[in-house]
This record gives sequence, C-alpha cells and structure tokens, in this order.
Amino acid sequence: MKTLLVPVARHTLLDSVLDTAILTARRFSAGIEGFGLRPALAEYVPVDMVGGMTWVRDEETDLVEARDCGGLFTAAMERHGIARESADIGKNGPRWRWRPDAPPGDGFLAQHARLFNATVVGRPGSGEGAPRMTTLEAVLFESGRPLIIAPPLPPASIGETVVIAWNGSTETARAVAFASPFLRAASRIEVLGVDAGMVPGPSAEEMAAALNREGLSAQGRTLAAGRRTVGEIFLTEAEAIGCDLLIKGAYTQSRLRQMIFGGATSHILAHATMPVLMAH
Repeated sequence: MKTLLVPVARHTLLDSVLDTAILTARRFSAGIEGFGLRPALAEYVPVDMVGGMTWVRDEETDLVEARDCGGLFTAAMERHGIARESADIGKNGPRWRWRPDAPPGDGFLAQHARLFNATVVGRPGSGEGAPRMTTLEAVLFESGRPLIIAPPLPPASIGETVVIAWNGSTETARAVAFASPFLRAASRIEVLGVDAGMVPGPSAEEMAAALNREGLSAQGRTLAAGRRTVGEIFLTEAEAIGCDLLIKGAYTQSRLRQMIFGGATSHILAHATMPVLMAH
C-alpha cells in the first residue's frame, strides 16, 4: 500500500478524506497524490447563447475551485507534517505531491486510479455538499483497484482492528486480496459471515483458517440474521468490537437490485462510521 490517490473536491467530508489518506500513508510510508476533481465540461453543454455564456463561467469557476482544492490539500499535508515528494529524498516516511494539470471528469479519475494501490474518497450522500456516488462508482467499476472510503467523521486510526464482511463471493475475495497489506499489519482480524447473506462459496470460518495458514491471526464466525438485515449486522458487529477498517466486496447483487430492494453494500455505503476498503 505504497501509493494512494486522493481526488480533492469541496464537500463536507474533505477533512475526513484527507485524514484517512494521511493515516494510511503513515501506516505504510506511502506516497499521496492529490488533484482537483471537477465536472467534465460535457456536463455543461449549452443549448443557446445564454447557456453558452453560463458554460464559460462554470468552466472558469471550476478551474479556480480546482486551484483552491490544491491549497486545501497542501495545507493539510503541511499541518500533519507530511513531507513533499521532492524534499528530503533520503528521508523515510510518507510523501505527497499535487497534480495541477488533471483533466476534468470522473473518467480521468477512474483511469488514473489504475496506477495506485488505492484511491481514498468520501462516503457518498444525497445531501447538498456530500461526496458524489458517481465518483465512487467510477473508481469501483473502472479502475480495477480498491477504494478506501472515509467515514463522515475523521477516524482516529485505520487498520488496527479489521473486520472482513464475508459472504463467500468473488468480489469479497478480491477485496481481501487487495487488503493484504492492512491484514499483515493488523492487531486483530475478524471474519464475519451472516447466514442469510452468503452466496455459494467458502464460509467465514474457512476464510479465517486460510488467513491463518498465511501466518495471520484471524477469527471466523457466522451469525444468524434474525430480523436484522445483513448490512445492519455487519456494521453493528464491527462497531461493537471497535473496528477501524471494514473490508467489503461491492455489489455481489446487481446495483439495480440493490437500489430497489436494498443490500449489504448499499447499507454500508449509507451508514458506515468507520473506514471501508471496498472492491468489485
């Protein structure tokens, strides 16, 4: 986990995103690259002269905001004592750099994220000023890399107590593989399964045993759902044991089905209070 990407935009979770990235960078002596995330110009296609004038103003506003985001990113790095990449080359520890020429749009983010071990974003929300779901989904489905999703409040730690929200699926197996640096550094690993949320595949106990064969120390257990949803159980159990990183495979069910009927991924994206490492 040596390279982290942070798309920086003015939203209500920006402090948590930056703190989550810095905690991760310190844990692995990683490099952080930030850039200003702004909408693609295609989102402002004019339909008349008035619209065209508005489009130009929006473009200028976006460029100014991207530069302002660079200032916020730089200030956070300096406030936390993170060294700039070009400084103190011989010194160990986390580094940061800012990319000032990033093109607009989530498409660039998804492509650029393929170069990094993980991308750190804020937990999406529907309220004004919340991080956008389209940003998260662009990285999740198009980068081939994992996301670290920052919670609403800046976390105090990340990766000390890890919970794997296990359902036996390909998606979760891939998330576990991506999370191996965290697992090797963790003090405690819990593999949780919920009987109502499993797909054909290994049990939570079998996954824990497999991790133990790799030299880790993991506990596995499968819980009965009862009247609670699978997502509720994962979050309740994770909070009860003081989890500071939840590992989850995303959308074992289709996105459309989860939008209509709900699902563990949707519930965790809406309610998680700890950092979440997610992959599809």
